[in-house]
Amino acid sequence: MKNFDWTSYTKKIAIRANVADIYNAWTKSSELEKWFLQNVEFYNPEGTRIDANTNVQAGSRYSWLWYLYKDPMPGVIKEANGKDYLQFTFEGECLVDVNLREEHGYTIVELRHHNIPLDDHSRQFVRLGCTNGWTFYLANLKSVKEGGIDLRNKDENLAPMINN
Repeated sequence: MKNFDWTSYTKKIAIRANVADIYNAWTKSSELEKWFLQNVEFYNPEGTRIDANTNVQAGSRYSWLWYLYKDPMPGVIKEANGKDYLQFTFEGECLVDVNLREEHGYTIVELRHHNIPLDDHSRQFVRLGCTNGWTFYLANLKSVKEGGIDLRNKDENLAPMINN
């Protein structure tokens, strides 16, 4: 593990959908709730809540809540170009970049989670834990977009597992 990069990682997935649909899936509250989160609230820099069907803009803040978890995660949208790139804070000051590109009839989603601190908590829960989470949620985005099936566990009678 001497040469293991604890500060960043990249995940990629090919989804048979157009770039605009995938961009909307990342930048509209109503779309994020279909594959990723139970509840999404975006606020513009002035603090006014953004309509669920409106794309978020750079400088906006968010509050995200997952199924079966009680504490929402706050963060900031650092960049959003309106077509194929989004960057946001995640787990404190970590950054997530989402790059989209069309290739052979697919949208390639490339997610880079970086700026991860080197303390033991961040190594375990952010570097190792979030990589598992992003792997599942990217697969769920593909499932929802290509087949309409949401793979998330939403049953409060079941403890959290790999699909939430």
